[in-house]
Amino acid sequence: MSSLNLDDFTDLIERPDGGVRRDAEARRERQIVPPGALGRLDDLGEWLAAAQSAVPVRPIERPRAVLFAGDHGVASLGVSARPAGGADQLVRAVLEGASPASILARQLNVPVRVVDMALDCDPEGLPQDVVRHRVRRGSGRIDVEDALTLQEAEAAFRAGVAVADEEADAGTDLVVLGDVSVGGTTPAAVLIAALCGTDASVVTGRGGLAIDDLAWMRKCAAIRDALRRARPVLGDQLQLLATVGGADLAAMTGFLLQCAVRKTPVILDGVVSAACALVAQRVAFRAPDWWLAGQNSGEPAQAKALDRMAMEPLLDHGVTVGEGAGALLALPLVQAAAALAAELPEKPGEAEEDKE
Repeated sequence: MSSLNLDDFTDLIERPDGGVRRDAEARRERQIVPPGALGRLDDLGEWLAAAQSAVPVRPIERPRAVLFAGDHGVASLGVSARPAGGADQLVRAVLEGASPASILARQLNVPVRVVDMALDCDPEGLPQDVVRHRVRRGSGRIDVEDALTLQEAEAAFRAGVAVADEEADAGTDLVVLGDVSVGGTTPAAVLIAALCGTDASVVTGRGGLAIDDLAWMRKCAAIRDALRRARPVLGDQLQLLATVGGADLAAMTGFLLQCAVRKTPVILDGVVSAACALVAQRVAFRAPDWWLAGQNSGEPAQAKALDRMAMEPLLDHGVTVGEGAGALLALPLVQAAAALAAELPEKPGEAEEDKE
Protein backbone atom coordinates (compact mmCIF):
# COMPACT_ATOMS: atom_id res chain seq x y z
CA MET A 1 0.00 0.00 0.00
CA SER A 2 1.43 3.36 -1.00
CA SER A 3 1.72 6.22 1.48
CA LEU A 4 1.51 8.73 -1.37
CA ASN A 5 -1.82 10.52 -1.73
CA LEU A 6 -2.06 11.78 -5.29
CA ASP A 7 -5.35 13.54 -4.55
CA ASP A 8 -3.35 16.22 -2.74
CA PHE A 9 -2.17 17.57 -6.10
CA THR A 10 -5.73 18.51 -7.03
CA ASP A 11 -5.83 20.92 -4.10
CA LEU A 12 -2.26 22.17 -4.51
CA ILE A 13 -2.39 23.04 -8.21
CA GLU A 14 -3.99 26.33 -9.25
CA ARG A 15 -4.55 27.57 -12.77
CA PRO A 16 -2.32 30.36 -14.12
CA ASP A 17 -3.64 33.74 -12.98
CA GLY A 18 -6.72 34.56 -15.07
CA GLY A 19 -6.78 38.19 -13.94
CA VAL A 20 -3.20 38.70 -15.04
CA ARG A 21 -4.00 37.10 -18.37
CA ARG A 22 -6.83 39.59 -18.90
CA ASP A 23 -4.40 42.41 -18.05
CA ALA A 24 -1.95 41.00 -20.60
CA GLU A 25 -4.71 40.85 -23.22
CA ALA A 26 -5.65 44.47 -22.48
CA ARG A 27 -2.02 45.53 -22.82
CA ARG A 28 -1.80 43.68 -26.12
CA GLU A 29 -4.81 45.67 -27.37
CA ARG A 30 -2.86 48.89 -26.75
CA GLN A 31 0.26 47.89 -28.66
CA ILE A 32 1.08 49.21 -32.11
CA VAL A 33 0.79 45.84 -33.87
CA PRO A 34 -2.88 44.84 -34.12
CA PRO A 35 -3.95 41.91 -31.90
CA GLY A 36 -3.97 38.68 -33.88
CA ALA A 37 -1.33 39.89 -36.32
CA LEU A 38 1.30 37.84 -34.50
CA GLY A 39 -0.82 34.70 -34.64
CA ARG A 40 -0.16 32.19 -31.89
CA LEU A 41 2.63 34.32 -30.45
CA ASP A 42 -0.04 36.56 -28.91
CA ASP A 43 -1.56 33.62 -27.07
CA LEU A 44 1.85 32.39 -25.93
CA GLY A 45 2.77 35.79 -24.52
CA GLU A 46 -0.49 36.01 -22.61
CA TRP A 47 -0.10 32.44 -21.32
CA LEU A 48 3.38 33.25 -20.05
CA ALA A 49 2.18 36.42 -18.35
CA ALA A 50 -0.48 34.42 -16.51
CA ALA A 51 2.04 31.72 -15.56
CA GLN A 52 4.44 34.36 -14.23
CA SER A 53 1.71 36.56 -12.71
CA ALA A 54 3.49 39.46 -14.39
CA VAL A 55 2.50 42.16 -16.89
CA PRO A 56 4.52 42.89 -18.89
CA VAL A 57 5.77 39.34 -19.17
CA ARG A 58 9.34 38.73 -18.03
CA PRO A 59 11.89 37.30 -20.49
CA ILE A 60 12.75 33.62 -20.12
CA GLU A 61 16.28 33.87 -18.78
CA ARG A 62 16.91 30.55 -17.03
CA PRO A 63 15.45 27.71 -19.10
CA ARG A 64 16.64 24.18 -18.43
CA ALA A 65 16.35 20.87 -20.29
CA VAL A 66 15.56 18.01 -17.90
CA LEU A 67 15.84 14.50 -19.36
CA PHE A 68 14.71 11.41 -17.45
CA ALA A 69 16.51 8.21 -18.48
CA GLY A 70 15.72 4.52 -18.27
CA ASP A 71 15.77 1.15 -19.97
CA HIS A 72 12.60 -0.87 -20.53
CA GLY A 73 12.45 -4.66 -20.38
CA VAL A 74 9.95 -4.80 -23.22
CA ALA A 75 12.78 -3.76 -25.57
CA SER A 76 14.06 -7.36 -25.32
CA LEU A 77 11.15 -8.36 -27.59
CA GLY A 78 12.67 -6.44 -30.48
CA VAL A 79 10.18 -3.57 -30.39
CA SER A 80 12.93 -0.96 -30.75
CA ALA A 81 15.55 -0.42 -33.42
CA ARG A 82 18.09 0.12 -30.65
CA PRO A 83 19.60 -2.73 -28.62
CA ALA A 84 17.81 -3.54 -25.38
CA GLY A 85 19.57 -2.09 -22.36
CA GLY A 86 21.47 0.43 -24.44
CA ALA A 87 20.08 3.71 -23.12
CA ASP A 88 23.28 4.40 -21.20
CA GLN A 89 25.03 4.96 -24.54
CA LEU A 90 22.45 7.61 -25.41
CA VAL A 91 22.96 9.22 -22.00
CA ARG A 92 26.72 9.31 -22.49
CA ALA A 93 26.24 11.01 -25.86
CA VAL A 94 24.12 13.67 -24.17
CA LEU A 95 26.67 14.18 -21.41
CA GLU A 96 29.52 14.40 -23.93
CA GLY A 97 27.66 16.99 -25.98
CA ALA A 98 27.41 14.76 -29.05
CA SER A 99 23.64 14.14 -29.19
CA PRO A 100 21.10 16.23 -31.16
CA ALA A 101 19.62 17.57 -27.91
CA SER A 102 23.05 18.52 -26.58
CA ILE A 103 23.94 20.37 -29.76
CA LEU A 104 20.63 22.24 -29.80
CA ALA A 105 20.91 23.06 -26.10
CA ARG A 106 24.42 24.38 -26.60
CA GLN A 107 23.24 26.52 -29.53
CA LEU A 108 20.39 27.90 -27.40
CA ASN A 109 22.53 28.28 -24.27
CA VAL A 110 20.29 25.92 -22.28
CA PRO A 111 21.84 23.74 -19.54
CA VAL A 112 20.95 20.04 -19.76
CA ARG A 113 20.24 17.85 -16.74
CA VAL A 114 20.03 14.05 -17.08
CA VAL A 115 18.30 12.05 -14.33
CA ASP A 116 18.93 8.28 -14.38
CA MET A 117 15.89 6.46 -13.04
CA ALA A 118 16.37 2.93 -14.40
CA LEU A 119 19.33 2.59 -16.76
CA ASP A 120 20.47 -1.00 -17.23
CA CYS A 121 24.14 -0.35 -16.51
CA ASP A 122 26.59 -0.05 -13.64
CA PRO A 123 25.93 3.30 -11.95
CA GLU A 124 29.65 3.69 -11.25
CA GLY A 125 30.19 4.54 -14.91
CA LEU A 126 28.10 7.73 -14.76
CA PRO A 127 28.39 10.94 -12.72
CA GLN A 128 26.90 10.84 -9.24
CA ASP A 129 24.54 13.75 -9.93
CA VAL A 130 23.06 11.71 -12.82
CA VAL A 131 22.54 8.42 -10.93
CA ARG A 132 21.62 9.61 -7.43
CA HIS A 133 17.86 9.22 -7.99
CA ARG A 134 18.04 5.77 -9.64
CA VAL A 135 15.29 3.42 -8.44
CA ARG A 136 16.33 0.16 -10.09
CA ARG A 137 18.32 -1.30 -12.96
CA GLY A 138 15.92 -1.47 -15.92
CA SER A 139 12.11 -1.74 -15.77
CA GLY A 140 10.14 -4.98 -16.07
CA ARG A 141 8.75 -6.47 -19.30
CA ILE A 142 5.28 -4.96 -19.19
CA ASP A 143 3.59 -7.48 -21.49
CA VAL A 144 4.05 -10.24 -18.87
CA GLU A 145 5.12 -8.53 -15.64
CA ASP A 146 4.91 -5.25 -13.78
CA ALA A 147 7.41 -2.56 -14.73
CA LEU A 148 7.95 -1.74 -11.06
CA THR A 149 6.79 -2.65 -7.60
CA LEU A 150 4.39 -0.15 -6.09
CA GLN A 151 7.16 0.95 -3.70
CA GLU A 152 9.53 1.54 -6.62
CA ALA A 153 6.85 3.52 -8.46
CA GLU A 154 6.35 5.69 -5.40
CA ALA A 155 10.10 6.22 -5.03
CA ALA A 156 10.38 7.21 -8.70
CA PHE A 157 7.38 9.53 -8.47
CA ARG A 158 8.84 11.20 -5.36
CA ALA A 159 12.19 11.57 -7.14
CA GLY A 160 10.45 13.45 -9.94
CA VAL A 161 8.80 15.73 -7.39
CA ALA A 162 12.19 16.36 -5.76
CA VAL A 163 13.81 17.23 -9.11
CA ALA A 164 10.99 19.72 -9.84
CA ASP A 165 11.56 21.33 -6.45
CA GLU A 166 15.30 21.52 -7.07
CA GLU A 167 14.75 23.26 -10.39
CA ALA A 168 12.21 25.71 -8.97
CA ASP A 169 14.48 26.50 -6.03
CA ALA A 170 17.40 27.08 -8.42
CA GLY A 171 15.40 29.72 -10.30
CA THR A 172 14.63 27.74 -13.46
CA ASP A 173 11.88 29.74 -15.17
CA LEU A 174 10.94 27.21 -17.88
CA VAL A 175 11.67 23.50 -18.33
CA VAL A 176 12.12 21.59 -21.57
CA LEU A 177 11.13 18.03 -20.65
CA GLY A 178 12.37 14.95 -22.49
CA ASP A 179 13.34 11.31 -22.08
CA VAL A 180 16.40 9.21 -22.90
CA SER A 181 15.29 5.61 -23.15
CA VAL A 182 15.28 2.38 -25.15
CA GLY A 183 11.79 0.91 -25.42
CA GLY A 184 10.13 3.92 -23.80
CA THR A 185 7.62 4.58 -26.57
CA THR A 186 6.01 1.18 -25.90
CA PRO A 187 4.89 1.84 -22.29
CA ALA A 188 4.00 5.38 -23.34
CA ALA A 189 1.65 3.99 -25.99
CA VAL A 190 0.15 1.56 -23.47
CA LEU A 191 -0.59 4.34 -20.98
CA ILE A 192 -2.19 6.51 -23.66
CA ALA A 193 -4.27 3.66 -25.10
CA ALA A 194 -5.44 2.67 -21.62
CA LEU A 195 -6.41 6.22 -20.62
CA CYS A 196 -8.03 7.02 -23.98
CA GLY A 197 -9.85 3.70 -24.22
CA THR A 198 -8.44 2.74 -27.60
CA ASP A 199 -6.80 -0.31 -29.20
CA ALA A 200 -3.13 -1.13 -29.58
CA SER A 201 -3.04 -0.67 -33.35
CA VAL A 202 -4.26 2.93 -33.02
CA VAL A 203 -1.32 3.99 -30.83
CA THR A 204 1.56 1.86 -32.12
CA GLY A 205 4.17 4.02 -33.80
CA ARG A 206 7.61 3.46 -35.28
CA GLY A 207 9.65 4.86 -32.37
CA GLY A 208 12.55 7.28 -32.24
CA LEU A 209 14.71 5.24 -34.62
CA ALA A 210 12.14 3.91 -37.07
CA ILE A 211 11.39 0.18 -36.87
CA ASP A 212 10.45 -2.08 -39.78
CA ASP A 213 7.06 -3.74 -40.28
CA LEU A 214 7.95 -6.94 -38.40
CA ALA A 215 9.17 -4.98 -35.39
CA TRP A 216 6.00 -2.86 -35.57
CA MET A 217 3.91 -6.03 -35.38
CA ARG A 218 5.89 -7.25 -32.35
CA LYS A 219 5.44 -3.85 -30.73
CA CYS A 220 1.70 -3.83 -31.43
CA ALA A 221 1.36 -7.29 -29.84
CA ALA A 222 3.35 -6.20 -26.78
CA ILE A 223 1.15 -3.11 -26.37
CA ARG A 224 -1.97 -5.28 -26.75
CA ASP A 225 -0.79 -7.69 -24.03
CA ALA A 226 0.26 -4.86 -21.72
CA LEU A 227 -3.10 -3.17 -22.23
CA ARG A 228 -4.85 -6.24 -20.83
CA ARG A 229 -2.74 -5.82 -17.69
CA ALA A 230 -3.34 -2.06 -17.53
CA ARG A 231 -7.13 -1.94 -17.71
CA PRO A 232 -7.86 -3.45 -14.26
CA VAL A 233 -5.76 -0.74 -12.52
CA LEU A 234 -6.95 2.31 -14.45
CA GLY A 235 -8.47 3.86 -11.34
CA ASP A 236 -5.12 4.01 -9.50
CA GLN A 237 -2.60 6.16 -11.38
CA LEU A 238 0.41 5.14 -9.28
CA GLN A 239 -0.43 1.45 -9.69
CA LEU A 240 -0.91 2.05 -13.42
CA LEU A 241 2.62 3.49 -13.66
CA ALA A 242 3.96 0.52 -11.69
CA THR A 243 2.12 -2.00 -13.86
CA VAL A 244 2.80 -0.73 -17.38
CA GLY A 245 4.97 2.38 -17.02
CA GLY A 246 8.53 2.48 -15.77
CA ALA A 247 10.70 4.38 -13.32
CA ASP A 248 11.45 7.15 -15.80
CA LEU A 249 7.76 7.60 -16.67
CA ALA A 250 6.72 7.60 -13.01
CA ALA A 251 9.37 10.23 -12.26
CA MET A 252 8.29 12.39 -15.20
CA THR A 253 4.69 12.25 -13.98
CA GLY A 254 5.68 13.40 -10.51
CA PHE A 255 7.92 16.06 -12.05
CA LEU A 256 5.11 17.47 -14.19
CA LEU A 257 2.69 17.65 -11.29
CA GLN A 258 5.18 19.33 -8.98
CA CYS A 259 6.16 21.82 -11.69
CA ALA A 260 2.47 22.79 -11.80
CA VAL A 261 2.44 23.11 -8.00
CA ARG A 262 5.55 25.33 -8.15
CA LYS A 263 4.15 27.31 -11.12
CA THR A 264 7.04 26.37 -13.40
CA PRO A 265 6.05 26.24 -17.10
CA VAL A 266 7.06 23.12 -19.04
CA ILE A 267 7.47 22.40 -22.76
CA LEU A 268 6.69 18.75 -23.53
CA ASP A 269 8.71 16.91 -26.17
CA GLY A 270 7.35 13.69 -27.66
CA VAL A 271 5.14 10.70 -26.95
CA VAL A 272 6.77 9.74 -23.63
CA SER A 273 6.31 13.16 -22.04
CA ALA A 274 2.79 13.32 -23.52
CA ALA A 275 1.92 9.98 -21.89
CA CYS A 276 3.17 11.19 -18.52
CA ALA A 277 1.23 14.42 -18.95
CA LEU A 278 -1.93 12.42 -19.63
CA VAL A 279 -1.44 10.40 -16.45
CA ALA A 280 -0.77 13.62 -14.54
CA GLN A 281 -3.95 15.17 -15.94
CA ARG A 282 -5.89 12.23 -14.48
CA VAL A 283 -4.36 13.09 -11.11
CA ALA A 284 -4.98 16.86 -11.26
CA PHE A 285 -7.16 18.29 -14.04
CA ARG A 286 -5.72 21.82 -13.78
CA ALA A 287 -2.11 20.71 -14.26
CA PRO A 288 -2.02 20.84 -18.11
CA ASP A 289 -2.59 24.60 -17.96
CA TRP A 290 1.12 24.84 -17.01
CA TRP A 291 2.41 22.89 -20.01
CA LEU A 292 2.96 23.48 -23.72
CA ALA A 293 3.22 20.80 -26.40
CA GLY A 294 6.48 21.65 -28.11
CA GLN A 295 6.10 19.60 -31.25
CA ASN A 296 4.25 16.93 -33.16
CA SER A 297 6.64 13.99 -33.45
CA GLY A 298 4.35 12.01 -35.74
CA GLU A 299 3.79 9.25 -33.18
CA PRO A 300 0.06 8.34 -33.26
CA ALA A 301 -0.10 7.89 -29.48
CA GLN A 302 1.23 11.41 -28.93
CA ALA A 303 -1.45 12.87 -31.19
CA LYS A 304 -4.08 10.92 -29.25
CA ALA A 305 -2.81 12.20 -25.89
CA LEU A 306 -2.53 15.82 -26.97
CA ASP A 307 -6.02 15.72 -28.44
CA ARG A 308 -7.37 14.36 -25.15
CA MET A 309 -5.68 17.22 -23.27
CA ALA A 310 -6.74 19.81 -25.90
CA MET A 311 -3.11 20.79 -26.50
CA GLU A 312 -1.93 21.99 -29.91
CA PRO A 313 1.78 21.45 -30.73
CA LEU A 314 3.82 24.56 -31.42
CA LEU A 315 5.82 22.90 -34.20
CA ASP A 316 5.22 20.10 -36.68
CA HIS A 317 8.64 18.98 -37.88
CA GLY A 318 8.31 15.24 -37.14
CA VAL A 319 11.36 15.15 -34.86
CA THR A 320 11.40 11.64 -33.35
CA VAL A 321 14.90 11.54 -31.87
CA GLY A 322 13.67 12.18 -28.32
CA GLU A 323 15.93 13.68 -25.64
CA GLY A 324 13.82 16.85 -25.66
CA ALA A 325 15.20 17.85 -29.09
CA GLY A 326 11.81 18.73 -30.58
CA ALA A 327 10.82 20.73 -27.52
CA LEU A 328 14.14 22.58 -27.59
CA LEU A 329 13.31 23.70 -31.12
CA ALA A 330 10.10 25.24 -29.78
CA LEU A 331 11.88 27.19 -27.04
CA PRO A 332 12.96 30.14 -29.25
CA LEU A 333 9.33 30.55 -30.31
CA VAL A 334 8.25 30.89 -26.68
CA GLN A 335 11.12 33.28 -25.95
CA ALA A 336 10.16 35.35 -29.00
CA ALA A 337 6.56 35.55 -27.76
CA ALA A 338 7.77 36.82 -24.40
CA ALA A 339 10.01 39.45 -25.99
CA LEU A 340 7.28 40.73 -28.31
CA ALA A 341 4.69 40.88 -25.54
CA ALA A 342 7.05 42.82 -23.29
CA GLU A 343 8.78 45.13 -25.74
CA LEU A 344 6.29 46.13 -28.43
CA PRO A 345 5.51 49.83 -27.85
CA GLU A 346 2.01 51.01 -27.15
CA LYS A 347 0.02 53.26 -29.47
CA PRO A 348 0.66 56.97 -28.99
CA GLY A 349 -1.52 58.36 -26.23
CA GLU A 350 -2.54 54.95 -24.83
CA ALA A 351 0.19 54.76 -22.22
CA GLU A 352 -0.44 58.34 -21.07
CA GLU A 353 -4.19 57.70 -20.74
CA ASP A 354 -3.50 54.65 -18.53
CA LYS A 355 -1.44 56.77 -16.15
CA GLU A 356 -4.22 59.34 -15.60
